[in-house]
Amino acid sequence: MSQQTIDRAPAPARPHRSGLVLAIILTCQLMLVLDATVMNVALPRIQSDLGFSATGLSWVMTAYSLAFGGLLLLGGRAGDLFGRRRMFVAGITVFTLASLAGGLAGSATLLITARVLQGIGAAMAGPSTLALVTTTFTEAKARVRALALFSAMSSGGFAIGLIVGGLLTEWISWRAALFINVPFGVAIALLAPRFVAEPERRRAHLDLPGAVTGTLGVGALVFAFTHAASGGWGNAVTLGSLAAGLALLAGFVVIEARTALPLVPLRLFADRNRSAAYVNFFLAPMAMMSMFFFLTQFMQDIRHFAALATGFAFLPMAVLIFGISRLVPRLLPRYGPKPLAVTGSVLMVTGVTWLALLTTDSPYFPALLGPLLLMGLGGGLAFAPLNVIVMATVPAGDAGAAGGVLQTMQQVGSTLGLAILVTVFGSVTRSGAAAGTTGPQLVVDGMTAAFATAAVIAAGTVLVALTFRRQAAATASARP
Repeated sequence: MSQQTIDRAPAPARPHRSGLVLAIILTCQLMLVLDATVMNVALPRIQSDLGFSATGLSWVMTAYSLAFGGLLLLGGRAGDLFGRRRMFVAGITVFTLASLAGGLAGSATLLITARVLQGIGAAMAGPSTLALVTTTFTEAKARVRALALFSAMSSGGFAIGLIVGGLLTEWISWRAALFINVPFGVAIALLAPRFVAEPERRRAHLDLPGAVTGTLGVGALVFAFTHAASGGWGNAVTLGSLAAGLALLAGFVVIEARTALPLVPLRLFADRNRSAAYVNFFLAPMAMMSMFFFLTQFMQDIRHFAALATGFAFLPMAVLIFGISRLVPRLLPRYGPKPLAVTGSVLMVTGVTWLALLTTDSPYFPALLGPLLLMGLGGGLAFAPLNVIVMATVPAGDAGAAGGVLQTMQQVGSTLGLAILVTVFGSVTRSGAAAGTTGPQLVVDGMTAAFATAAVIAAGTVLVALTFRRQAAATASARP
C-alpha cells in the first residue's frame, strides 16, 4: 500500500452527537490550557514545600510548556497518520497519569518530571482537539461557532487556571490542582471512543528527522533564555545553547522543504492570512504569560493577597474572554477578522503597558483591574478570529498538522516569552541590587521592566494584524 493511501476508520458504535462531542473536546482543551497556569498561584507554596530556588521556580511552568510546545508538531502529524481519536485518547491518558504522579511528587525533581510528562501527553492530544473540531463541524457557520468556543477555552483557560489554582491551593493544597485532572481525564478517555468519530487517516511514516531537529531546536532556545536569567548572556552555556537552537531550527526548515511527508507542510503558509495568524499566535502568548506569571506573584508577595483572592482577581478577565468569544461568530460575518484582530491587539498592548506602571503600593482598583479588563476584552476579540483564520479553510488531510502548528506557536510563544521576561526580570533585579535597591521595590522594578518588554512584544501583534486581508470568515467553506 502506498504512503498516500487514505483509509476510512470504522465509525463509532453510537450515533454522532455533535453537542456531546464538542463538550468532550472542549473539556480536554480546557484541561490542557488550564495546566499552563493552574500552578501559578501555588508557586509560593510549592517553593516552600519542595525547596525550589527563585529562578528555578519558573521551571514548574516552563517544563510543561516546553514539552507541550516542543512536541506538538509531532503530535499533530501523528494524529493525521495514525488516527486523531487514537492520539486524542492516548494523550489524555498520559496526561492524566502524569497529573496523578505530579500530585504525589515529594521533591522538586519529581514534580518537574511529572510536568514534562504532562506536556508530552498534552502534545499528543492537543493537535487532535482542534483537528477533531474541524472535521466534526463541516458546515461553515457551525464550524465558526465551534472554533469560537474552542478559542474561548484556549484563551480563557489561562485565567480559569489561576482561579481554580487559587481555590484549590487555599482550600485544600497545591497538589489538588494536579489531582483534579484525574476524574476529568478518566471520563474523557472513556467517552471519546464511544462518541467521537475517527476521521480519515493516511498510512505513512512520521518525519522523525524533522521531529528531532524541531523539538531540540525549540528546547535549546528556551533553555538558553532561561539559563540567561541566572548565568547571564555572556555565559558559554547560554551562548552555546542559543547557537545550537538556531542551527537546529534552520536544519528543521531545510528538512521540511525536502521531505515528501513533512511534519509541517509548508503549503500551510501559502495563505497570507494563515501565516500572519500563526505569527500572532506566537507573539500574543509571549506577552500574556508575563502577566500571569508576574502578576500572581505581585499580588501575593507584594500586595499580600491570599491565594484564593489572587485567583478571583482574574475572574473579570476570564468572564470577558468568554463573553466576547461568544459574540465573535456574530461579528465575523459583518466585519471580517481584520478589524476584530486589530482592535483586540491594541487593547492587549494598552493593558500590558498599564501594568508597566505598577508600584509597590498599587491597589487592585484601578491599577490591576483596569489592565485585566483590557486584556480580557482584547484577548476575546483577537484570539477567536485567529483560530478561524487558521482552521476554517484548511484541507481535512492537513487539519492535524495545521492545529499542531497553531498550538505550537501558542505554547512555544508562551514558553519562550516567559524565559525572555524572566531573563529581563533577573537582569534588572541584579543591577538594582548592585545599585543598592532592596526589598519589594527591587522586585517590582524587575516586574515592571518585564511588563514593558512584554508591551513591546505585544505591539508586534498590532502590526501583524494590519496585514490581514479583509474577508468574512463566515463565508469560508469547509474543504474536503
